Amino acid sequence: MKKLKINTWTAILNIVNCVLFAISWFVIFGAAFSDAFGATSGATNGAAGLFYAMAWVGVVLNAICIYQSHKYGIKMTGGILGTIGSVCFGLTAALAFPAIILLVISCVFLFQQHPAKNNGGNTHEQD
Repeated sequence: MKKLKINTWTAILNIVNCVLFAISWFVIFGAAFSDAFGATSGATNGAAGLFYAMAWVGVVLNAICIYQSHKYGIKMTGGILGTIGSVCFGLTAALAFPAIILLVISCVFLFQQHPAKNNGGNTHEQD
């Protein structure tokens, strides 16, 4: 069984998102304080927008991983956990900690790419 490159690259993005989500609160709160004290104007929206955009990119890539993993008979656990983790942060930064936990576990499964127990006879090779 060949390993899918999309799963590997999505796992790498999930690691990057873990780091971004970990620093997001500090950046967003720093920008909010800066806005509140008149040093800047609108910095909070720009800072938060970057983190939310990365979360939604993660949702899309993890969803693609679910589809590709199903198509090639690989366990979909990593893609599912990655999607849930990215959606958690994408909805609100208050869920950064659960999102980080889910993304770390997701990375393990995405890197392993074990075959599904019941792959329905799918024996496609990677394109």
